[in-house]
Amino acid sequence: MNAHLDPLSDVLRSVRLRGSVFFHMSCRDDWSVQAPGGRTIGPAVIPGAEHVIEYHMFVKGGGWVGVDGEPPLRMQEGDIVMLPHGDAHVVSSMPGLKPIEKDNDGMLGRVLEGERAIPITCSGGACLVGSGLPREQASTVVVCGFIACDVTPFNPLVNTLPRLLHLPAVGMDAWVAPMLEHAAAETKARRAGSAALLQRVSEMVFVDGARRYLDALPAEAQGWLGALRDRQVGRAITLMHGDPAEPWTLEELGRRVGLSRSALHDRFVLLTGFAPMQYLANWRMQCGARLLREGHGSVATVALDVGYDSEAAFSRAFKRATGLPPATWRRAQDRVLAAPQPT
Repeated sequence: MNAHLDPLSDVLRSVRLRGSVFFHMSCRDDWSVQAPGGRTIGPAVIPGAEHVIEYHMFVKGGGWVGVDGEPPLRMQEGDIVMLPHGDAHVVSSMPGLKPIEKDNDGMLGRVLEGERAIPITCSGGACLVGSGLPREQASTVVVCGFIACDVTPFNPLVNTLPRLLHLPAVGMDAWVAPMLEHAAAETKARRAGSAALLQRVSEMVFVDGARRYLDALPAEAQGWLGALRDRQVGRAITLMHGDPAEPWTLEELGRRVGLSRSALHDRFVLLTGFAPMQYLANWRMQCGARLLREGHGSVATVALDVGYDSEAAFSRAFKRATGLPPATWRRAQDRVLAAPQPT
């Protein structure tokens, strides 16, 4: 079904990346801000989102970003940090500073009213939402954005990413930084099409970040991205993504990738945490969800398209994966898509 795509592109397309809302934070002196997690702010910034990833780009100056249980991360000018798991976090001029109290209700109110590129000023122990320092007066300027994606029925990418994904300016493609600043400037001007611009920019930043992280992984890395780099396991994943409806068996996959049945099973589990046939079943559910959401075919047609001989068997598997029968799940998705969205 997706033989022309690599598995990373396949997953990124399937899990519906959507971007939204930029905050433009101008800071000087000592400052520290507690940022809410994706579960807290997600319903406001991207209605209907299952999972929200926050990211920050330091367009001027530097700072620190920290989450509980992890050492704080030093950020330089031009660096981007993403929080793939949606953790609450602290952005500050130095570690250990007590976060400034800020008007979270006022900030979320502006978001719910459809405002974008909201200015925030952190200075002198205060954090003001709705006002921004002139750039030349700020020691640090941070652009903050959000990316939504689906995590059910199956998203193998998010869990394989670290809690803090650091993308240094060194090695970053030249288009990233100016594009983010251009997007923020366009949105401040409230020009037509700014919402679509924000969405595309956030999506592109996330895709670029995932790709850079994959490229930098050591050869022995585990997890789904590590599995993609393994010659045999990566090939097996590519085969399953290329044609999920094929009646794959462990023997056939092993034959195609040059491993015995048991060797492929053990290596696949070691790298991904899933047995090959379990992975295939999960991916079929994700493909089925995409077809249900984006297409108009019957449940029986979708079942055949993803490799099930009967609608009943597909429906049972889909309900186990999502908690809802396919037809009910499709109606719920239609209601989310039909709900009013911020403009």
